[in-house]
Amino acid sequence: MRTVLALGLMLALPQGQGGAVALDNAWVRVTRNAAPCASARAAGCGHRVIVALGDTEVRVGGTARGMTRGDIAVFAPGEAHEPPTGGPFFEVALKPDHPPIQSPPEHIAPDKNVVRYDGERFFIFEERLDPGETRARHSHNQRVVMQLNRTRLEQWPDGQPAIIRDIEPDRVGFNEPVIHVVKNVGDLPLRGIVIELKSR
Repeated sequence: MRTVLALGLMLALPQGQGGAVALDNAWVRVTRNAAPCASARAAGCGHRVIVALGDTEVRVGGTARGMTRGDIAVFAPGEAHEPPTGGPFFEVALKPDHPPIQSPPEHIAPDKNVVRYDGERFFIFEERLDPGETRARHSHNQRVVMQLNRTRLEQWPDGQPAIIRDIEPDRVGFNEPVIHVVKNVGDLPLRGIVIELKSR
């Protein structure tokens, strides 16, 4: 039996035009087109990640960095930068007092993805899967997912029925731990930026 989900195993909200909170839970706060944690004095801000959804510029100490869709910039707690300008973007802020990170019972690294950052508390990878390709059984901890392309996935989570997920671009979701197999059954490649939290 298959289950069809428009948003899959994620909490996702439609994106507004500016300065909107896109996702807020005990682990992260994600804003679109606003960077409330850009100041080193901002309260309640841990590590942050800027994810560009279009042509965006970030300035740090007078140095400008141009970013295009899918580029990331990672900032440590207390590290300041000017709010990004230009195209749309997400600011993903990890909450310093978040609950323990939840993990699946088994760790199986996924194939076909590209790691873009690997730190003590989280790693970031670009999720890639061409039409017709299958990613073998693998696992994830809790994670923030930002999709960049529209496509469709079929997933087989351990111990559950198969799921069809319609992937919508420019949405953000928080996914719970899972072990699954994934196939791209859509017409376009899967492309997304995933911030996966590390358990200690």
